[in-house]
Amino acid sequence: MIPGIGAFTWDTLWCFSQVKGTMETGTTEADIISTVEFNHTGELLATGDKGGRVVIFQREQESKNQVHRRGEYNVYSTFQSHEPEFDYLKSLEIEEKINKIRWLPQQNAAYFLLSTNDKTVKLWKVSERDKRPEGYNLKDEEGRLRDPATITTLRVPVLRPMDLMVEATPRRVFANAHTYHINSISVNSDYETYMSADDLRINLWNFEITNQSFNIVDIKPANMEELTEVITAAEFHPHHCNTFVYSSSKGTIRLCDMRASALCDRHTKFFEEPEDPSNRSFFSEIISSISDVKFSHSGRYIMTRDYLTVKVWDLNMENRPIETYQVHDYLRSKLCSLYENDCIFDKFECVWNGSDSVIMTGSYNNFFRMFDRNTKRDVTLEASRENSKPRAILKPRKVCVGGKRRKDEISVDSLDFSKKILHTAWHPSENIIAVAATNNLYIFQDKVN
Repeated sequence: MIPGIGAFTWDTLWCFSQVKGTMETGTTEADIISTVEFNHTGELLATGDKGGRVVIFQREQESKNQVHRRGEYNVYSTFQSHEPEFDYLKSLEIEEKINKIRWLPQQNAAYFLLSTNDKTVKLWKVSERDKRPEGYNLKDEEGRLRDPATITTLRVPVLRPMDLMVEATPRRVFANAHTYHINSISVNSDYETYMSADDLRINLWNFEITNQSFNIVDIKPANMEELTEVITAAEFHPHHCNTFVYSSSKGTIRLCDMRASALCDRHTKFFEEPEDPSNRSFFSEIISSISDVKFSHSGRYIMTRDYLTVKVWDLNMENRPIETYQVHDYLRSKLCSLYENDCIFDKFECVWNGSDSVIMTGSYNNFFRMFDRNTKRDVTLEASRENSKPRAILKPRKVCVGGKRRKDEISVDSLDFSKKILHTAWHPSENIIAVAATNNLYIFQDKVN
């Protein structure tokens, strides 16, 4: 039992591998999971991968209401969202990799989600069909048109039961609006608009209009040699449709209000923590770059993730964060080697639990970290094959920096930097988490005794 982390212990609920549905070692680049997202009820979980595929998992309905059995997630639908393309004007290949997935609130029997690669955002409708029409007048049973002269009676078509079929159809394609790579999409609380952000611009879209978007942030300088920072992430406020934030590679966060002006180049609030001169190094600017920004569910706080830390900011205090959590401070002495193998540029995401009391983010060696904001306790857990058996209890892990290593500790020199948890998701109302480790998706829940 880990006191403070919601006073629960995590066990494995389910594990899925992108490679033929098994735990195989021969992972291709296309199988690597690139985004994970629960829908608003937590009944569905979507993943996107580098091969442009979206896999949707659905929670088992029959076990949903049982206290001691929370229900596994099984494959609900799989479809190819994006294909590789080539920009002939710029002679550039456009990857099919899914960068982000965002769900829209369910309004009817169908589900809707946004998915994006580097250049194009698509709105997908996922719906079920368990009946088919029969008894057409102008078509025969095989679907061929009949000669009207042979029709002597009028039949009323009927619906016949059929095996359940889940269909994914693209309803909108939002293209040709980004010169640079899209890093974020965020659905507005009015559910009529959403924004997409790339390195230098943020665009506002209406779901019904695909050929036009409004540019609301543009930080591109007249002379590109004067470029000093880029946009790294952006998100709408969960309750106020006029407010959004975006983060930069300089470690700053800007809060903008669309009521102030059509072009939000002038921010309403500017969040930045002064750098400690004693910690200044060659890597300072790189590790201060923010890789993810998330509003709390309440809308009062902002959480940001940089390379070494997670910070929580109060919207009413701009000069420093109210909380700072060290994710893997033991890597500070390894920055030189991490720079050489490009790991220092990895972009880790962070998530809140449903009550904003616990935050979670990833690390290396398939470790992921949880921080309890109330008790200030933290825990390191591991998503691995050893833990992939159902109901396997996750044991806290510890990293030994130097000196004598205990039996249950792992040396910082033994960490595998090719195994990294970049993408995680937390169920909106329950203690169920999804963790993407390369091509494997792990789902953990708090243990119920």
